[in-house]
Amino acid sequence: MARIAGVDLPRNKHMDRALTYIYGIGLTTARKILDKADLPYQMNSDDLSGDDVNRIRLIIEADHVVEGDRRREVAMDIKRLVDLGSYRGRRHRQGLPCRGQRTKTNARTRKGPKR
Repeated sequence: MARIAGVDLPRNKHMDRALTYIYGIGLTTARKILDKADLPYQMNSDDLSGDDVNRIRLIIEADHVVEGDRRREVAMDIKRLVDLGSYRGRRHRQGLPCRGQRTKTNARTRKGPKR
């Protein structure tokens, strides 16, 4: 089992999908990383050699912000919006959707169960 950026990659998955288990890496970024490392997207995570893991790890450390640092960045961005008192910051503070969705119906994920 490969461990990259403090995350155990899942067994028996294609590498382009397995890398998305790392916070801050989506499908497009995972494919760019694999292109730089000269690895096929369909290669299983079980088939990685130690050298392959090291190449991927070096690329991620050099070019991408992932896991704890990325979570901290996102939290600081939200905190900045809240401190400014912007519309999006107020929506975050109130626990409501902040991207323009309707709230008369729906939005139950953000608002919680009906009262």
